[in-house]
Amino acid sequence: MESLNTRQELLLKALVESFISDGQPVGSTKLSQTYDFGVSSATIRNVFVDLEDLGYIYSPHKSAGRVPTELGYRMFVDKMIKVQPVSSNLIKTLKINLTQGIERKNIIKKTNEILSNMTELTGIISLPTQKNQELKQIDFLKLSDNKILAILININNDVENKVIHLEKNYSLSELQEASNYLNTILSGRSIHHIRKILLNELDEMRQDMNSIMISAITFGKKLFLESDEPQKNDDLLVSGQTRLMNCKELSDIEKLKTLFDAFSEKNNILHLLDKSISSNGVKIFIGAESEYNVLDDCSVVSAPYKFDNDVVGVLGVIGPKRMAYDRVIPIVDITAKLLTEALKSSD
Repeated sequence: MESLNTRQELLLKALVESFISDGQPVGSTKLSQTYDFGVSSATIRNVFVDLEDLGYIYSPHKSAGRVPTELGYRMFVDKMIKVQPVSSNLIKTLKINLTQGIERKNIIKKTNEILSNMTELTGIISLPTQKNQELKQIDFLKLSDNKILAILININNDVENKVIHLEKNYSLSELQEASNYLNTILSGRSIHHIRKILLNELDEMRQDMNSIMISAITFGKKLFLESDEPQKNDDLLVSGQTRLMNCKELSDIEKLKTLFDAFSEKNNILHLLDKSISSNGVKIFIGAESEYNVLDDCSVVSAPYKFDNDVVGVLGVIGPKRMAYDRVIPIVDITAKLLTEALKSSD
């Protein structure tokens, strides 16, 4: 994103806030009448031209005002937003509701429903599963030129076998060295923690790795980040789907049908939530940033939650790109933290 001068920032912020408020394209006259910028409508129009050239706003129709692009929303969220504090009454209500569940799954389900109600958006939350048990050991067995069998043994000595397809042939000694390296960095970790480690390895350490380390991380990525096995439908809870029908940007029947199909199928949304596992707090996907076409007209605000000091799932909301980020972001953040506390004290 190109940096903006003070006037450009001020007008972009006002434009995004106005569009989020009423959903109407914003013209220079509207801004000059609503805000006391001390500049003329003509000056505002000139700034709009600059912002449009930079890719932050666009005009949906020739005679219409401007609306934010995804880049404009991203600049707004990253640089300009001032989040609203969550009211003490809301926090108190949330705490009370999260202590009423007996089983952890009930607490998590209740959390998702409350999150959807508080934000008036669709709530999504990935559930802890048996696969969150700690990994004890990984071994690789050569099957054919480009296939190997990965043998995963968890802390309870349960064994899970997975076949992974590779782009090249590896020798037995290379497979042994790769398993030794993965066992060194992954043994004793849950699957969610393993995914976090692998993401960090891929993003931050690749330049310092030798060929065996790179091969090992490639195997780990295929095992834990690119699994071909479908996740179970009960790994994700969705609440308040019909709230999206109230968003005029998403009210097209075909768009809604595609979104509801995605909620039923769940796998891609689970993969999206997995991207938030390594986040220290709230992560926001605006439109195409999700890399999931179904969500091109949506934004997702998510945050991880923990159990026993380990991230076990991610919660969040899905809504239009024109959502009240200043209100939604802190609600998602505090909900993840309070869920972590509730799970800590649950049976």
